[in-house]
Amino acid sequence: MVADFEMRTGSDLRRIARELRRTDDKRLKAEFGKELRAAAKPMVPAVRAAIRQIPSTRPYRADELRGRLSKAVKLEVKTTGRQAGVRIRVDGRKMPDKQKALQSYMEGTKPRWRHPVYGNREVWVQQQPHPYFFKTVRPLGLRSRRNVARAVDRVAHRIV
Repeated sequence: MVADFEMRTGSDLRRIARELRRTDDKRLKAEFGKELRAAAKPMVPAVRAAIRQIPSTRPYRADELRGRLSKAVKLEVKTTGRQAGVRIRVDGRKMPDKQKALQSYMEGTKPRWRHPVYGNREVWVQQQPHPYFFKTVRPLGLRSRRNVARAVDRVAHRIV
């Protein structure tokens, strides 16, 4: 799972996606995607801010761990297919090699996070997780789900 949070209205969203495929109204498809994106957009800066506030002995820098994690936060909107929905994720594919799972270790969704101290292969430490993702998106999720439901309703009325 990495650190994902998905907002879906289940069968309604899939039904709308199916109906949008049948119609050739590209403007309506684009508008639906734009509304879904707007519903979830406030979560992205909130997650990035939570990442920047992860405790560290060093000040925040964009080119270090918290900066790379922050840059990896993305919003995905998919309005077609069975996986139609909105997803906020910290994408490990955007992290450097050998750091692709760090967002999961930092969140605590992976069991044990060990690493050498500043590259010294003889001295290893076990790092404690600092959850940042779910505690940030859960409070925002209800409002975003309502906004997604409104967008689905608006498009459903225009299709029918």
